[in-house]
Amino acid sequence: MTFSILAQDLSTGAFGGAAATGSLCVGGWVLRGDSRAGMSASQGAAPSTIWGEEALALMRAGQDAGACLTHLIQPDRGRDWRQLALLDRQGRTACHTGAHNTDWKGALVAPGLVVSGNLLAGPQVLDALRTGYLEACGTFAQRLLAALASAEAAGGDTRGLQSAALLVVADDAPPLSLRVDWAENPIAALSDLLGRSQSGDYAAWLPTVPTRTDPERGHG
Repeated sequence: MTFSILAQDLSTGAFGGAAATGSLCVGGWVLRGDSRAGMSASQGAAPSTIWGEEALALMRAGQDAGACLTHLIQPDRGRDWRQLALLDRQGRTACHTGAHNTDWKGALVAPGLVVSGNLLAGPQVLDALRTGYLEACGTFAQRLLAALASAEAAGGDTRGLQSAALLVVADDAPPLSLRVDWAENPIAALSDLLGRSQSGDYAAWLPTVPTRTDPERGHG
């Protein structure tokens, strides 16, 4: 029902994720991030937000992505209807794809980058998702959105798309969390929202927001 990408920006150390789906509110369901832990993308026929949130807690406590994945999946009777991708603080990645998710389903996993999805037009969607990110220019956030656009052009979710989301977290910057919960063209709408967030009064205000490296930052 969804395709997503999790990545670590090697130039800044930031972690980011982007997702799109043929149903509502993908941002609220799928993406979770913490610069002290990494990123999670929990999706599938019966996505578990609990998986996504507990994954961050486990990785923050020191578990690597692979061990965290095993810890969450083994006791869950519904694991065959779920998909979970993880990226930990050290750039290690892991993904579980439950057998009862609708084809085409799968993942491509590499250090610092994991793409996954289900109910896709075919494996070419994940190839495009990965290649779109790796070959894109621009900021980290722009490259993540370029990946979504490439995946959509390769067939994407077989139902079309209704929602898209972007999440970027870093120790030295405020979180960037953007969601388009429904739109005729959600990736284009998300790209427009990203542009608005990086310009004008909103962009001018961002440097006053506390960060993990400067928690006392303010207008003074």
